[in-house]
Amino acid sequence: MRPFLIDTDAGSDDAVAVVMALRQPDIDVRAITTVAGNVPLRQALQNACYFVELCAADVPVYAGADRPLLRDYVSADWFHGADGLGDWGDRYAPQRIQAAADHAVDAIINLARATPDLTLVTLGPLTNLALALRKAPDIVERIHRCVVMGGAACTNGNVTPAAEYNIWCDPEAAQIVFRSGLAIDMVGWEFSQGAFVLSLDDIEALRGLGSPYADFAIDCNRDGMIGYETQTGEVGISLPDGVAMAVAVDPSICVRSSQHAVDIECASELTRGMTVVDKLDITADERNRSVWRAALQSPRKPSICWELDAARWKAMLFRLLG
Repeated sequence: MRPFLIDTDAGSDDAVAVVMALRQPDIDVRAITTVAGNVPLRQALQNACYFVELCAADVPVYAGADRPLLRDYVSADWFHGADGLGDWGDRYAPQRIQAAADHAVDAIINLARATPDLTLVTLGPLTNLALALRKAPDIVERIHRCVVMGGAACTNGNVTPAAEYNIWCDPEAAQIVFRSGLAIDMVGWEFSQGAFVLSLDDIEALRGLGSPYADFAIDCNRDGMIGYETQTGEVGISLPDGVAMAVAVDPSICVRSSQHAVDIECASELTRGMTVVDKLDITADERNRSVWRAALQSPRKPSICWELDAARWKAMLFRLLG
């Protein structure tokens, strides 16, 4: 069994990702930590408790940061609905909301120190992880792999022209994480578009599975489907967190990646939260070195996913929701 820790803001695409992990036979989800992002922390905790109940899993859920490190908190309820799950009322509410005793930051630290070969999957703003790294820098070498759903590598964002929501929400936290030297696999927002979107035919086929997991995945993304079409003109369900989880479960779904210096824009109002990827490896040039000094001092460069196998992602999704 491969040990996973999932850090999530528990919106509608997070729901699909977490259910995928809980239903993957060789994955042992040791903990779910929650953070304010798509929805406020209390709602994220409630939603995560429902994910665990739905899958009849015995997994502790921890409450974490209720706001970004420095910025005002801004939710994504315009996309995911007020409850993050399409506003179905009590239909997808847990029987019991119970947070584990420790703070999410301490849970991350303790699990990282106690669990060899731990894979950490982050599906929301990186506030909890940044706080954990500041409190316990030693966990950088103890986390085997960190799959980050976030950023937009050399492409447009989804909350501003420059930035993807998870990074934009708490750019200072993201900067700490990307400069830390963690073994990061970055799966950006670009993999929630085009061939990766669930088409109307895909949605009909999922309904045809007659599975409570598939029904939940479709239902909880009803607001997200509207929001995505409004934003992009594409019709379908966009699941960036689900795609990232597929890469976490099966790294070979990423068919092309490379390591580069990455930094996060925190000073500019116009490009706040931009994930600046040095794809051409020119940051060490004299004209760039002074600006990029902190990122260049990182002991390990993040790995950026450039190309994924969309057919295999969807095949995994259907298998795990069936």
